[in-house]
This record gives sequence, structure tokens and C-alpha cells, in this order.
Amino acid sequence: MTITETLAPAQTRGLVEITEVHKSFGALHVLRGVSLTVEPGAVTAILGPSGSGKSTLLRTINHLEKVDSGYVAIDGSLVGYKKRGNSLHELREKDILKQRTEIGMVFQNFNLFGHLTALENVVEAPVVAQGKTKAQARRRGLELLERVGLKDKAHAYPRQLSGGQQQRVAIARALALDPKILLFDEPTSALDPELVNEVLDVIRELATSGTTLIIVTHEMGFARDVADTVVFMDQGQIVESGTPAELFANPHEARTKAFFSKIIEPAFNI
Repeated sequence: MTITETLAPAQTRGLVEITEVHKSFGALHVLRGVSLTVEPGAVTAILGPSGSGKSTLLRTINHLEKVDSGYVAIDGSLVGYKKRGNSLHELREKDILKQRTEIGMVFQNFNLFGHLTALENVVEAPVVAQGKTKAQARRRGLELLERVGLKDKAHAYPRQLSGGQQQRVAIARALALDPKILLFDEPTSALDPELVNEVLDVIRELATSGTTLIIVTHEMGFARDVADTVVFMDQGQIVESGTPAELFANPHEARTKAFFSKIIEPAFNI
């Protein structure tokens, strides 16, 4: 893989630069030259139909998916690769894992360890990945569970929690490493409708915290309320982006207009 662009040194925490990223799975070209800059502390919502490449793009940011060409950088440092001359070479797995400690990710299906309590799920990564003592990690874990409204469930196992509670534990776990960036991949898609708001309320609070958030979501009203920038993707490309007011009220591209025309207006109260 070659690279000709020069990465500008980042002066702040949480700058994401995605440049001309392509990704294919066999004959399926999922990402087609995607470029996107997310400023530090900004909240970006990525919308689009199923199969548009949203989740794949999210997974390239923490190198869960390797890019075929282009690159992702955080605070001026390449993710998953190092530069030698004009070529990129993949980092060793331990170095990739170290990078991932700066990028928290919340998945659709919680991905909690079933044999660990809520608190143990939150404590695990700081102890293993950052060398925190169990006492330090436990104190921080209890603070985070309190932040997401679940301190009283610290000793419950995932099977004893509702889907919304499990997802809130997953958010606390992602926060435990004090990441520069938080990625959310359809965080409410696996939840029953009555549990959606309890998760969205936690993310709304995080949106005011100064951490960079990138959220793939189908919750249009939520995107309008919390995002600084809304990105619409289709067929592996960014079709257009702008503020929520611009994109929801006055999209310019035909594909964007067609997508939003299928959404019932009261769902995002415009």
C-alpha cells in the first residue's frame, strides 16, 4: 500500500482523518474512496441504507477491518500502519492493540463477557491493557457504572440484565480506557423499542463531554439532536454531509432526498 499525502501533526485530542479509503470483500466493493475529517470533540452521525458501508467504515477506524488503500489517522498518527518511504506497512498485533486502547467501540450486540459481572466487564481492559491495579480499575469502574445509571447492578451478570442495561455496561466498558474517540455501531438496533431511550440518553450525555463521537445509527431524531455533522452514505460512498438542519431540511443530492423521503416526518420532529 502506498501513501503520498503528508499527515499534518494534530494539536488536539481526537482528530480523525479518513482519506480515500477503499475496502472490498471479494468482488464486493464496500467502501469506494471514502474521505472524512472529524474534528476533536465533535459528534458525527453516519446515516444511510443497509449495505451502504457505514459499519465497515466505522470498523476501519480502529483497524478491525484492514483498508485496501487509503488510510485512517488519529491525531496525525496512522491507524494500523506505519509509513516507510511512500509505502504503508501493517503494525504488529501488539501495537495495533495498543492503538485500540485509544478508540472505544460499542457494538450492536453488547459483546459482554457472560461469565463476568457488570463491574468485572468494565474492569477487565484497564487491568489487562493498561496495567492498572484492580483497586484502581474497580474504583473507576464503579464511577462509570454510576455514570450510566447502573451502579446498583455492579455485581449482576449480563444474563440478569435487560438489553438496555447490557448496552449501558458496554458503554461504561468503552469509557474505562479513557479513549480519545468513541465509536457506536447501531447501538440501539438490538434493543426492544422501550429500552432504546435509556441508551440514547447516556450517549446524549457523552455528546457534551468533549470526547469525539462517531455514531452509525438509524435513529434520525437522535442524530438531529446530538450531532454536529450528519453524513449520508450510499453504495460505499459519502453522498453528502452537513449540519443536521442542512441535511434533514434541505438535502441537495437526489439519493439523500430519496432516503429521507421514506422517513416519517414526526420521527425526527422537523
